[in-house]
Amino acid sequence: MPGYELVFIVQPEMEEESRDALVEKITATISNLDGQVHEVEPWGKRRLAYPIKKRREGFYFLMHTELPPSAVRSLERSLKLMEDVIRHLIVRKEETTTT
Repeated sequence: MPGYELVFIVQPEMEEESRDALVEKITATISNLDGQVHEVEPWGKRRLAYPIKKRREGFYFLMHTELPPSAVRSLERSLKLMEDVIRHLIVRKEETTTT
């Protein structure tokens, strides 16, 4: 399975327990799509480059995952439906070859 990096921004007003629950929900969504989450890196609250939904800050997360290519669209659709996720980006990691 190819590796992906998922970066998502959540609302800055969320309590820590709510953020953890949201991360668990996203992890469960990836697992239901036959994927795996290898690492979750909370980057903390940061200033946004431009206002999004009248917010100037957001709480950033980075997830290192593996997903079947057919599941990426389903994951994007699920993230769009989550009200607490302000923005997200899924990037496929380049596979390194050893010669």
